[in-house]
Amino acid sequence: MNKTHKYDLTVKWTGNKGSGTSSYRAYDRDHSIIKEGKADIAGSSDPAFRGDSTRHNPEELLVASVSSCHMLWFLHLCSQAGVLVTDYEDHPVGHMEETREGGGRFTEIVLHPRVTVSEESMTGKLDALHHRAGELCFIANSCNFPIRHEPVCLVKNKQN
Repeated sequence: MNKTHKYDLTVKWTGNKGSGTSSYRAYDRDHSIIKEGKADIAGSSDPAFRGDSTRHNPEELLVASVSSCHMLWFLHLCSQAGVLVTDYEDHPVGHMEETREGGGRFTEIVLHPRVTVSEESMTGKLDALHHRAGELCFIANSCNFPIRHEPVCLVKNKQN
């Protein structure tokens, strides 16, 4: 039997300006993502869909989830493989297309991790570890579009 996990939280719409959804322009897309014991996340829709640009939108959060999951698996695999990572930063980019009907879908996410390791000899293992992290990532395995990675490897105090 597979082990299962449950994730629950509250998403609360906070954008009622007094007349609810009486018209498309009558309400804000603002909402809060709430999990007891954690900081709330201020959400909205993308500004292209009348959202607040100062709040996170679902599309950004999906890209962040894929990137975070990949990073956490990658770091785990590095620790098992004896690869000492001293810094990791990613600048992921998600691509989404809208359909004529008004919906849409992601077509890909490209991760751009910049990984710093302590020794040059460790760099040869990184591509395989990124590949394996992609295979194991819970979020990536739940997506129906390609997720690629284009990593850059740096060596501590060498900074290629």
